[in-house]
Amino acid sequence: MGVPAIHAGSKTAPAFHGAVIGHGDRRYRVDKLWCQADRDKHPVNDCHEMVQAADGRLFLVTNHRKNNILVFGSDGYVIDSWTLSSSSGHGLTIAAGSDSVEHLYVTCNDGKVVKTTLDGEVLLTLPTAQSCRAYKNSQSYTPTETAVDRDGNIYVADGYGSQFILKFNAEGQYESKFGGKSTRPIPRGKFLQAHGVAVDNRGDEPLLVCTERVRNEFNWFTMEGEHVKSVYLPGAYVSRPVIHGDLLYSGVCFGGKPSDHRMYTGRGFVTILDRENQVISNPGGTRPQYDDEGRLTMMLQDAAVFENCHDVCVDAEENLYVCQWNSNHVYTYKLHREA
Repeated sequence: MGVPAIHAGSKTAPAFHGAVIGHGDRRYRVDKLWCQADRDKHPVNDCHEMVQAADGRLFLVTNHRKNNILVFGSDGYVIDSWTLSSSSGHGLTIAAGSDSVEHLYVTCNDGKVVKTTLDGEVLLTLPTAQSCRAYKNSQSYTPTETAVDRDGNIYVADGYGSQFILKFNAEGQYESKFGGKSTRPIPRGKFLQAHGVAVDNRGDEPLLVCTERVRNEFNWFTMEGEHVKSVYLPGAYVSRPVIHGDLLYSGVCFGGKPSDHRMYTGRGFVTILDRENQVISNPGGTRPQYDDEGRLTMMLQDAAVFENCHDVCVDAEENLYVCQWNSNHVYTYKLHREA
């Protein structure tokens, strides 16, 4: 696979621009200058998440009121933008219905979750957890992410609120919830920070995979909310799970040892798991290693390529686009897949 020439080492090149990171057959050349956005026209606060449409366009959600959605071509130039006038744009999911028409699902931390066309027309607004009586008025609702199944049902992760996964049907009517907050890891099925959610269709039956970021875990559930399995990623405060082909990708927002109780900002990397949910590469992080008993050892940032990785988008050529939170307003970096 051809990789564009990326020249590093000049006085103007950012640190690690052109470096090759990752492990095994998942190694990437860092392109910190891919994004060609004009900061005056298209400013960002945090670049939270990115998805790719079937036509190749890349959609980025930000929490800047001026442009909640920036649309990029493959060359890194902005070709469109639109806004919900929200200062809390956080989650972005793309899904196609039975008619193959793609829609975006935008999640804002202020409680707004909407389904839109790719051009930004709002088609559906979900009720808040309180207004549909999923929650009592006293319970907090600060959603972070959505997932959409084959029937159009929408699963909302309340990752900064009361820690439930809420299910709405395709018409936006509330149906059920599971999870809830718990500071204890046992019994399984409750969360400290249910930051992300995705539908995992890699097995015989679809499952929901949910992030438990504070506990450094991914947890799988049946579509009805019954806990199936967990994977522990020691040291990795993972963001949402991204399924592409047989692999699971995630931005590690920050990392650190359990004995270090500081906020671990500035220590992000990317992690990649295979079909058996074994870590095979950590671009920007330490090489994944398993001990003699098959337990994954501590994973930490190895090179300061990133600050806080909030999401990773995988394009049709298996290049990666890394979005960052709390990272001095940086735009998306591209990681070119090495042959």
